[in-house]
Amino acid sequence: MTDSPNTSVLAVDGGGTRCRFALQTAQGRVVAEAGPANVSTDFDGAVRRLQDGIAALAGLADTSVETLYDLPAFVGLAGATGPAEVQRLKSKLPLQNVCYADDRRAALRGALGQGDGFVAHCGTGSFFAAQTGGKERFGGGWGATLGDEASAQWVGRKALTQYLREVDGFAPASALVGDLKARFQSAERVAEFARSARPADFGTIAPHVTVNAKSGDAVALAILQAGADHIAFDLRQMGWTPGLTICLTGGIGPHYAPYMPDDMKPDLAEPLGQPLDGAIALAREMEMTHGHC
Repeated sequence: MTDSPNTSVLAVDGGGTRCRFALQTAQGRVVAEAGPANVSTDFDGAVRRLQDGIAALAGLADTSVETLYDLPAFVGLAGATGPAEVQRLKSKLPLQNVCYADDRRAALRGALGQGDGFVAHCGTGSFFAAQTGGKERFGGGWGATLGDEASAQWVGRKALTQYLREVDGFAPASALVGDLKARFQSAERVAEFARSARPADFGTIAPHVTVNAKSGDAVALAILQAGADHIAFDLRQMGWTPGLTICLTGGIGPHYAPYMPDDMKPDLAEPLGQPLDGAIALAREMEMTHGHC
């Protein structure tokens, strides 16, 4: 199936860090951005982000909100993992011809197009996905409490744990922990931060890890190696075999490339596009299949 470039569509890629909106027409694309939109952790906030983002997009495109609400739309949102969330969204937003799904589908389609391959998406959260023979399969994406291995927030938590272990004398000194000491000043402040931190807040720690890993810090290297091991194991469990493309996407995903197993490295590839590209393609495809999501 091919995408029709003449179909005007609305696409939304809503993640735990930011939400992107696009109006795609035959003449081109208009894009707007808003804050995070996770319907499982903050449903009302996610709805407000969607309303505000669509309004901002209408302003940029010099059209009405009502016009956008009438277009074929694919809305991919973090946390939209079941029919209950989808029904709540339908009751709150007057989109007339819409497919609501979690944000994994758009990321998979954006990265691989219609080709076969695998995606390890590691942003604020994480998930793993496969597209083979026209079928999709997803794993992970269950949130910070029970999963999101190898995500930026997971890396941040691991780093802060090492901070506290060093303070307690259970681990040797490291450059990574030295950086974190400069940021937080004390173990008590780390504990205070962790009590109220959101996943995105933990994710702000991840750059300390990636920078120190490049300098050869053993603690930072061990954290990234553990994340790469998670990715490799889960992709194998999902059916990866040599010769099938692997895209490492998201803010921290590409940082795992040096730590992936040798048999996987030849199949690492840059994604074909971004999640927003995938959302646009899915919106067009939905229109061509008469609303089938």
